[in-house]
Amino acid sequence: MGETVLYTLAESVATISLNRPHVMNALDDAMIVRLRAVCEQARDDAAVRAVVLCGEGPAFLAGGDVALFHANLERLPQMVERLAGELHHAITALRDAKKPVIASVHGAVAGAGVSLLAAADVAIAARGTKFTLAYSKIGTSPDGGSTYFLPRLVGMRKALELLMLSETFDANTAQSIGLVNWVVNDADLAAQTAGIARRLASGPTNAYGETKLLVNESFGRALSAQLEAEVRAFMRCARTRDLAEGVTAFVEKRKPDFEGR
Repeated sequence: MGETVLYTLAESVATISLNRPHVMNALDDAMIVRLRAVCEQARDDAAVRAVVLCGEGPAFLAGGDVALFHANLERLPQMVERLAGELHHAITALRDAKKPVIASVHGAVAGAGVSLLAAADVAIAARGTKFTLAYSKIGTSPDGGSTYFLPRLVGMRKALELLMLSETFDANTAQSIGLVNWVVNDADLAAQTAGIARRLASGPTNAYGETKLLVNESFGRALSAQLEAEVRAFMRCARTRDLAEGVTAFVEKRKPDFEGR
């Protein structure tokens, strides 16, 4: 059997592909460990200027492998502690990455699939995608950061509705509530994702990283502290080659050639 998570790097874009298509990419222990490793690799590799998360086969990610849970009911608390810890390292790596992360989803996006989607910086969905949080349907609370990300993306009341009722909703609804940025025809998903990834990978990577950090930390700061953080971030950008190039290109009325440094 091949890798349960594929990792490729081309034209400064790291693509992380979930690869258990026979079970709609449901997460098992080996897959979660591998996911952590490749998310940390993408975070740490300076050659990576954008990251794409996607799924092989008929789905993006249909959540955790419930059959694995059922087979290990007696030791499930210990298993959850270990595997959720690995998953959370992967989620943290994506959030800490000083580069844009794009979720490209299709088919089924359930449970941890929604959590992984929500952890990305931007998201694009095929029109036929179906979403559900699913956790309450098997009698558990969520993991993967969904209780952190969803209130920030869709608001507290909507988040609690999605988490408690676990109803299925479509891509247009996901876009309307702020869970995804773009909805495209299923046949166009790969091409549209590649276009967004290329655009981000050719942009000012340091500025993207500073912007991402500012937004991520804004919820825990007073306005005065956020304004000070913005000044410090701008100052760091002012030392980069990309800002010098951007300013020069603007004055010269040409497209900037950013190098991510």
